[in-house]
Amino acid sequence: MSEPAFQTEWEEIEKEYQQLQETHKIYRHKLEELTNLQATCSSSISKQRKRLKDLRLSLKKCAQTCDEKQLKLITDIKSQIKEKEHVFFDMEAYLPKKNGLYLSLVLGNVNVTLLSNQAKFAYKDEYEKFKLYMTIILLFGAITCLFFLNYRVTDEIFNFLLVWYYCTLTIRESVLISNGSRIKGWWVSHHYVSTFLSGVMLTWPEGQMYQMFRSQFLAFSIYQSFLQFLQYYYQSGCLYRLRALGERNQLDLTVEGFQSWMWRGLTFLLPFLFFGHFWQLYNSVTLFRLARHDDCREWQIFMLALTFLVLFLGNFLTTLKVVHQKVQKKEKDI
Repeated sequence: MSEPAFQTEWEEIEKEYQQLQETHKIYRHKLEELTNLQATCSSSISKQRKRLKDLRLSLKKCAQTCDEKQLKLITDIKSQIKEKEHVFFDMEAYLPKKNGLYLSLVLGNVNVTLLSNQAKFAYKDEYEKFKLYMTIILLFGAITCLFFLNYRVTDEIFNFLLVWYYCTLTIRESVLISNGSRIKGWWVSHHYVSTFLSGVMLTWPEGQMYQMFRSQFLAFSIYQSFLQFLQYYYQSGCLYRLRALGERNQLDLTVEGFQSWMWRGLTFLLPFLFFGHFWQLYNSVTLFRLARHDDCREWQIFMLALTFLVLFLGNFLTTLKVVHQKVQKKEKDI
């Protein structure tokens, strides 16, 4: 490269560098403005919530002594207050917020709020893909351990994989909740219970009691992975249609259970779900029997029996509640 050409190249780089500095300065200024706007919005939401809470208490007292006309007005205001709470929830999905206890313990005080819809949807899709890929891996892992590799070390690897999988799910779900996902209740809690159960299985030492339950647990794991794959396949398609119709939130997730939005088109999954729930109960009964065995010395057996019972009760009662509510609603519509 000749000297004049070299000098021209350097001048162009210097010019681009100056433009970059100016652009970065503007970016820093806009970022500061954004931070101030975020703080203002968060403060305003908090004030609004406090005022609405006080108003709700006043309306409750007033409703006891008011006439019919005023009662109608109070009912209308209460309905609008409820709508505003939903709007505040959607607003907060785009504002930085303090992490909950679990995320604070795992990640510290790191801001996990994704500011753009594109980033939120990308994270949600990545979460769904992670669940799908891990379900397939766990399915083949359980089949391998049950039919081909009857070694304690392979069982330990499989159980460790389960612990890591459920731990990762709880963290990712907490991040999604911070970004506006409406997944809640038992469908979040049961992943924490599953993490605990997998951890106890990991610590269960080799022995007669372990071998008596091993095949049953691995067979259950195979069925559970198959069921989760089945649910993902049909739920994702159903959610896609409902989102296109504007009937579901863009951040709604597939779950290992049955929710109200699945009533149209996915009721055929209920027998598979109930079979899985009762298999959890069967696991619990088997473990309680093993805990009463004369040769039983491990604390893990009784703890696993209780945990499987909790999973059965949570899954079965939650699914039953959704079905009951839908049947009642259908009867009222008729």
